[in-house]
Amino acid sequence: MQTNAATSSTASAAAVDGKPLFSTVLVANRGEIACRVIRTLRHLGIRSVAVYSDADAGARHVREADAAVRIGPAPAAESYLNIDAVIEACRHTGAEAVHPGYGFLSENVDFARALEKAGLTFIGPGVEALNVMGDKIRAKNHVAGYDVPVVPGVAKPGMTDSELMEAAAAVGFPLLIKPSAGGGGKGMHAVEKPEDLPAALATARRVAAAAFGDDTLFLERLVTTPRHIEVQVLADGHGNVIHLGERECSLQRRHQKVIEEAPSPLLEGLPNGPEVRARIGEAACNAARSVKYVGAGTVEFLVSDDAPDQFFFMEMNTRLQVEHPVTEMVTGIDLVEWQVRIAAGAELTVRQAGVVLSGHAVEARVYAEVPEKNFLPSTGTVLVLDELPGPAQRPSAPARSETGTVQGRVRVDSSLVEGLELSAHYDPMVSKVIAWAVDRPAALSTLDGALSGYTALGIETNVEYVRLLVNDPDVQAGHVDTGLIERKLPGLAFRRIDNPELVAAALYALSLDAQDNPSPVHGPWQGRNGWRLGAPAPRRVSLGTPDGGVVTVQVTGSPIAGDKAVVSVDGGPRQAASLQWSGRKSIELDLDGGRHAYRLAPVYSGAAGPTWDNPVPAGPIQLYLGNDGWSCRLDVLTREARLERVLAAVQRQEGAADPEVRSPMPGTVVAVPVADGDAVRAGEVLVSVEAMKMEHHLVAPLAGTVHLTARTGDLVKADQVLATIHPAAAGTKIPSTETATGTASDTAADQGEGA
Repeated sequence: MQTNAATSSTASAAAVDGKPLFSTVLVANRGEIACRVIRTLRHLGIRSVAVYSDADAGARHVREADAAVRIGPAPAAESYLNIDAVIEACRHTGAEAVHPGYGFLSENVDFARALEKAGLTFIGPGVEALNVMGDKIRAKNHVAGYDVPVVPGVAKPGMTDSELMEAAAAVGFPLLIKPSAGGGGKGMHAVEKPEDLPAALATARRVAAAAFGDDTLFLERLVTTPRHIEVQVLADGHGNVIHLGERECSLQRRHQKVIEEAPSPLLEGLPNGPEVRARIGEAACNAARSVKYVGAGTVEFLVSDDAPDQFFFMEMNTRLQVEHPVTEMVTGIDLVEWQVRIAAGAELTVRQAGVVLSGHAVEARVYAEVPEKNFLPSTGTVLVLDELPGPAQRPSAPARSETGTVQGRVRVDSSLVEGLELSAHYDPMVSKVIAWAVDRPAALSTLDGALSGYTALGIETNVEYVRLLVNDPDVQAGHVDTGLIERKLPGLAFRRIDNPELVAAALYALSLDAQDNPSPVHGPWQGRNGWRLGAPAPRRVSLGTPDGGVVTVQVTGSPIAGDKAVVSVDGGPRQAASLQWSGRKSIELDLDGGRHAYRLAPVYSGAAGPTWDNPVPAGPIQLYLGNDGWSCRLDVLTREARLERVLAAVQRQEGAADPEVRSPMPGTVVAVPVADGDAVRAGEVLVSVEAMKMEHHLVAPLAGTVHLTARTGDLVKADQVLATIHPAAAGTKIPSTETATGTASDTAADQGEGA
């Protein structure tokens, strides 16, 4: 066990009826939610204990807790999902209660029972609520008897694929396959046509079994132009149940929320909005009462955009939601604090009439992923981090009936710190940016401004993508539904690497070279600054772009000491340029009078990372540059690396397909649907790799015979060869069904973290 003296709680513990809440609480989670819970515990004067896997030894939540305990190796099943290890950590640290956060063990009834047996308090609902609401089939059938409307569908335990296919005819198409034990939108599949159902069922069962240990599925009618509206409830052990208004979570990708807000723009725009809010809120409270709910929970509803006064129960999440901050921002109520107080036996001091929704709040989830590459998860080391405006701020608390204000307009809940290495073992969400303002347009503008100052170099994020969504006319107008993102994605204008970035990278590389090889005092002959008699000689820097291309920047003159150089990109117009350091890890480029400021991080070949105090390259350089919420990577190429890229580009132009199938990132092989030596078609799935909760299908780039070098269960590295295709001989008939792209990542897999 490690103790962090610098962060130890010094405030006296809050009390209920004169008795302290808890002296020590263990947070059985990781990442931003663990940090979020720890902040409230510190405010309450409660000692916090973090748990961590080997992959998280240097994580932010470990540093922020008062004490931390290792509970196992990197895989979640051996650490964060290990009930015995969590309970042993409680015994070792003297923890009296456990806050589960979201995901992992937060909705696990066996975990709640084990804590009770060990004499520990579970900061969450009782066993009945976990039992009923943890099974979506049972939950749907249960709440229907308590005046809670449900979506038409078939929800029976233990249905086989044949029974589901037979039932699908009665449900009608399009329909939605949902795992009974699932959560966070993972494992759900929309099916448009009957002929697509068998394959979708097989994939859904595999994902459900791997993610939740239960492959039970059910079917629901797919509501057209649906909106996802959820209601936050709070219930104590004294019979009080209230709701804190709704959240709109319609902006989703593959059933995974991206942007959430409170209150719902749909309800705000209805003439009878307050009446609908009261009805949907009462339905949520009825669902909570039906299972004697205690604590904070969320009831999710599906609302048709065509008939917004009608809503249907989807599920109840018996835990804190990722998007809980938007409710905190508009109510001023600290939900984590009330979870702790209620678990300690406190009675709610706020009644329904005292809940006031003040202003508007919007949250954007920041994922380590590459939107332009089908949202491929990104791993790497965080080299530079700017998460304005700084540490997350708590809403005003404790909650009282008059509470309706918040502290600050922007809040950031994050798991990132500089130097952190992102693992492929866990969820790709790394932080959340939440903005509050007096109304929705102002809140969206505030959020966009906060995202423009967000920089995380060394990994790729979806920040630019989120900014494009925030500024979309339909989003601005509140015309959103769960399919909007998929419709908008093809038309989003992602920023491309342009001349300023290329010139900045080239000048920076030359400035490092000049520091490494300054012109000697005794003569110019050994110098590498382009000196020659009569005029400076041009120097060329070859840069590798993310798409595998090569760009050459010609530089005439010195880029250092404030001098002006003349630059040309790929033989284009000549421009005057100079580069200056504007601070640690920051540069400023003047290109023909235009000013461009960047955050910058170099990584040198053979070095563990950038060395700012002695920035001398040890080989080829990778440069990460970013501004306005956007970032890119450029490689300063050696002659050999440049030649390799040029030859590869020629092969692509000639239509030659690479016969090697490589893993796009570190992960685990979860399926190999072909056998070594099989004849395969171009586009046929060869290997499925799971990384950061996403299952990636790697396909054959051409027709031929497959030679496999990976098998199910293998841990693979990025760019590792998993299969090789030996092209089919001329005249061999192997039908090609589609154009191969190398990868497809359209299936979500959950490792236990919530959404």
